[in-house]
Amino acid sequence: MMRRFDMRLPAVVRIEDAGVPLDEVHTETQNVSARGIFFYLDRTVNAGTSLAVTLTFPPQITLTDSVRVRFKARVVRVENPLPSARVGVAAVIEGYEFLRPSGGSDFFSALQ
Repeated sequence: MMRRFDMRLPAVVRIEDAGVPLDEVHTETQNVSARGIFFYLDRTVNAGTSLAVTLTFPPQITLTDSVRVRFKARVVRVENPLPSARVGVAAVIEGYEFLRPSGGSDFFSALQ
């Protein structure tokens, strides 16, 4: 069983259909594991929906500079407690990429 870590990290969730962005929502993670993520949204999404989730891991976690990561994910479970409450979303991580810091030059750009 994969261990889940309770992590409250700011997240930008882009809801997609066949790779085309439909909506972008700012939220906060509730927990993260190597294979999945759980967070709340203010709207309903369906199981099977594709997502792109961008997180910034702070220096307290990375033990270096902040690191931004974008996950490609798929919704596997939706929790609808009450009509007026937030919707819980569990998604499986299908892939990820590390994003370069914005605004700064990186090593490869300095070589050019």
